[in-house]
Amino acid sequence: MHNRLDRRAFLKLGALAGGVLAAGAVFPTLARAGQRARPLAEVVAMTPPAMADAAPLAGASWQYLVGVAGTIGDPAVKKIVSDILDNPAPSLAARLADPKDRAAVHAELAAKGCLKGQTVETLLPPVADPAKAVQPFRCAPGSGYQSHHAYPGGLVVHTAGNMRITLGILDTYKTVYGLELDRDVAVVSQMLHDLHKPWVFAWDASGASRTEQTLAGTGEHHVLSVAESILRGLPAPMIVAQACAHNHPGDAKDEAEVAGWITAAAILAGVDPVAADLLAPDAKTLPLPRRMEGFVCHLGDHDWVLSVPAGKWSIAALADLARERYGIADDKSKEFNAFRNYVFSQATMMTLYETYAVSGKDGLAKAVAAIVAPA
Repeated sequence: MHNRLDRRAFLKLGALAGGVLAAGAVFPTLARAGQRARPLAEVVAMTPPAMADAAPLAGASWQYLVGVAGTIGDPAVKKIVSDILDNPAPSLAARLADPKDRAAVHAELAAKGCLKGQTVETLLPPVADPAKAVQPFRCAPGSGYQSHHAYPGGLVVHTAGNMRITLGILDTYKTVYGLELDRDVAVVSQMLHDLHKPWVFAWDASGASRTEQTLAGTGEHHVLSVAESILRGLPAPMIVAQACAHNHPGDAKDEAEVAGWITAAAILAGVDPVAADLLAPDAKTLPLPRRMEGFVCHLGDHDWVLSVPAGKWSIAALADLARERYGIADDKSKEFNAFRNYVFSQATMMTLYETYAVSGKDGLAKAVAAIVAPA
């Protein structure tokens, strides 16, 4: 698995993806046939990209997402999505590189009540070069370090799962209601809903990921991702649907949150959200009448309902196992972080939690021993 997309492979996958998806193909199982249990010392020496590259489901998820991206009908949009998957660079940071510009944006966000303790300097996550991703999309975690899919490759697993849910919703709505919703809008909004998690959740020297800030009342990755989509020139309906990932516009209170995220993202991107067709003329609601694709994106992003608690419970169970069978006493240490990162990257939090729920502690210990050899 490589960071850069092979363009011919991308196009080939795109041509095949429609048939694959229609056939209801499933991901490879997580059977570890032919794979050996690595010694703990070897695991500790591995980098997050190496762990992700060794992960069967992360690799399958990446190829699946590339294939789905290849089915996007609008050629210009397809290229934007391809470029982001290839290099999720925070070009947003380049727009705010000038201290005066950043200070002005900070002041406007503060006036709107969007900030929670950020200074001008800490408004954005650190980045060395706005033209280059902080890390590849393929090796980023799917959320904060104590939450869902918090392991190398977790983002692609999370996004691929959401994409399958989204396509399932589209198919269901077509079968039951005869609705022909805009597939490109639903696919692109879901594909890019977490596009800046590689930036926000950069891995640090301890093996943990960066702690996320709050922006406009939600995790900063959401607003930053919407702002990036604005800067990249995606069509307004796709950006509006993307903004709905964290909430839906079904009532006034919920819609106000979505409108607030779009407002904050527009400030960061330097556009008028009304003029850009991202908000209605009163700037209080989404463009009217509200499109259904935003609801589909929101519903498709609901894996967290189970994966967040499963992740927390799996982390706790793995910490107990690390103390008892691997000699790792400190569950905040670099050694434990490497251990949990590798174990989860290879078997996922969800799969290991199901093993633990069904087979108990001994079943979990056996599954983990097939991944990392006990001390």
